[in-house]
Amino acid sequence: MTLVNNGIYVDGARVESPPTLHSTYRALEQSGGMAWIGLYLPSAAELTSVAEEFDLHPLAVEDAQKGHQRAKLERYGDTLFVVLRPAWYDDDAERVEFGEIHAFTGEDFAVTVRQVQRPDLGAVRRRLEAEPEFLALGPEAILTSIFDEIVDGYAPVATGLEEDIDEIESQLFNGNVDPHLSKRIYQLLSQVIGFQHAIKPLSAMLQALLRGSPKYGTNGEVENRLRNVLDHTIRVTERVATMRTLLDNALTVHATLVSLEQNDAMRRMSSASLAQGEESRQLARETIEQGEEVKKISSWAAILFTPTLVASVYGMNFDHMPELHWAWGYPFAVALMFGLGVGLWAVFKHKRWL
Repeated sequence: MTLVNNGIYVDGARVESPPTLHSTYRALEQSGGMAWIGLYLPSAAELTSVAEEFDLHPLAVEDAQKGHQRAKLERYGDTLFVVLRPAWYDDDAERVEFGEIHAFTGEDFAVTVRQVQRPDLGAVRRRLEAEPEFLALGPEAILTSIFDEIVDGYAPVATGLEEDIDEIESQLFNGNVDPHLSKRIYQLLSQVIGFQHAIKPLSAMLQALLRGSPKYGTNGEVENRLRNVLDHTIRVTERVATMRTLLDNALTVHATLVSLEQNDAMRRMSSASLAQGEESRQLARETIEQGEEVKKISSWAAILFTPTLVASVYGMNFDHMPELHWAWGYPFAVALMFGLGVGLWAVFKHKRWL
């Protein structure tokens, strides 16, 4: 339903609740009071009707129709156009959600346009209707109350973000270097920056309203409440700025811890590699030593094999062996065995097998 709440007020009291926009215009003209029209996702025709009735500026109407505007305050003659970005915190998703409210206020009217369901301005209307003296001050009282509602809604969001930051700091102080923690810090930092963008323009907007109070004859009670809202806005703004600084520092600290952990891991790997290299060198030395021993054994085996071969030939006891009947046969055989042994020894010594 587009027209979610609608009322005609005289001296702070609600005297009529017209069911349509056209009946609202007639009732306002007859009563001489103030109209407060609440719209939710209005059509272009409905916004055009309101714009024509209250002489709203086309640029402001276009912004209200399109939505997705930054928080701002613009004055077109005697009409104020305000865009506010209310926020609330989703604990389950650990995410800040944003709404958008457009408000037009003039001498005898206040028109609020919402593009999302939250927040419901019904609480603001009920609170003001319970204070007819303040509501009787006109559209400025309505706009001030809307500012107050939006800024008060920022406090729980700031608290939720601060709790998330406390959890991150606890993990860092406990030496948690989980690489996934940096992703959470980035996500939370993005939420804080978005929240900061929604809040930051409010201080300048409220100060502009206060500066224009003498010129436009703003009531003193409205000024007092605007100052109170400004004070709350500054506090929340400072809290958010502190959050952003803490998250920037947390990101730096986490990156440092991750770097230190990686360095420690590299040192451990280097130490293990050195130890493994030393073991490999020791094994290589042992293998070389075994090889040298094998060379020596093989060399002596070859040297000892030569006289054994000669002796075995002479030990065959064949009948026709001329050397058996030769007078120099025995000295020759002994000399041959000795010469071959010495020759092999010299060869192996030259090759450094011995």
